[in-house]
Amino acid sequence: MPQASLWSLFQLQGRVIGALMLRELHTRFGRENLGYLWIVGEPILFCMGVAIAWTAMRPPHEHGLPITAIVLTGYIPLTMWRHCLLSAVKAFEANGSLLFHRQVTPLDIITARVILEVMGTLMAGLIVATGAFLLGYMTPPQDYGLLYLGILFHIAFSLATALLVAALSERSEMIEKTITIFSYLSLPFSGAFAMVSWVSPHFQKILLWSPSVQSIEMIRGGQFGETAHAKFNIIYAISINFILILLGLSLTLRVRKFIKVQ
Repeated sequence: MPQASLWSLFQLQGRVIGALMLRELHTRFGRENLGYLWIVGEPILFCMGVAIAWTAMRPPHEHGLPITAIVLTGYIPLTMWRHCLLSAVKAFEANGSLLFHRQVTPLDIITARVILEVMGTLMAGLIVATGAFLLGYMTPPQDYGLLYLGILFHIAFSLATALLVAALSERSEMIEKTITIFSYLSLPFSGAFAMVSWVSPHFQKILLWSPSVQSIEMIRGGQFGETAHAKFNIIYAISINFILILLGLSLTLRVRKFIKVQ
């Protein structure tokens, strides 16, 4: 039956992605000491360090919102995006030998990396946010639905940019060399450290073109409720992420001829 055949195909690709995830964990972190736990430990150290530094240096509240919660709701999504972005550079070349197996595709390789980064960052974010809540620096989210929607959009954006960078870095050495610089230059347009309502109306229009700003505004709207005055457009967020993922998939499905197996 066609349906059974399609389901079997999905099951097969799911097993392939699972095996690639385990291989990636072993390659990056090994089995010594903390081993696989570093996929969570590394984002925890980043997020916790930034949150502690901002909490110590800045006033307790900014624009009526607790500074610790502002930092965490911005820096955790930013960490997810940057980790997905940087892990995508030359991802196909690094795993090129695996493409000799008929079941393994470039899409499987980048999907496995993105899933690992997303899971690690979300688990780290949950742990750090729980600690901030227990210490009295955060309160429970006001709107869980909007919070989860923002996280979903940010995962989609992280996947889209990973697909684009993975495919383009195989085509152009300039992309490979400049992507780290780009990730830093894009920080003002990420929405991580300031809300749209805090800046001038002219700059608000520019910021709202950014898919990252859209999703982080939703996350903060879910965390703080109406007091955050979050600005976002769900229709635009759906459209831009769909277009970016479609472009990323198109490039990824055509990338094999550019991959140099080492």
